[in-house]
Amino acid sequence: MNLFIQQNIVIHTLRIEAISNSSVLQIGSAGIIKPVSQLFNTGGFSGPAPAVGGSIVPFIPLSEPRI
Repeated sequence: MNLFIQQNIVIHTLRIEAISNSSVLQIGSAGIIKPVSQLFNTGGFSGPAPAVGGSIVPFIPLSEPRI
C-alpha cells in the first residue's frame, strides 16, 4: 500500500532548547526515519580526553513554568 501525503507547513517560530547526538527533530510526516550519526575528529586529537576530577553535578537553570 502506498500512502502519499501532501503538506504545506508554515513555521513562524521554532525554539529548540537543547539538542544532542541522539535527538530527532521531525516536522511533517515521514514513513521511515533513518538515524545518522557522524562524528568527526576536526581537532586532530590522537587520544581520549583527560578524566574530570571529582564528582561535578552540572547546574542547569530551569525557567518558571508558564500557567
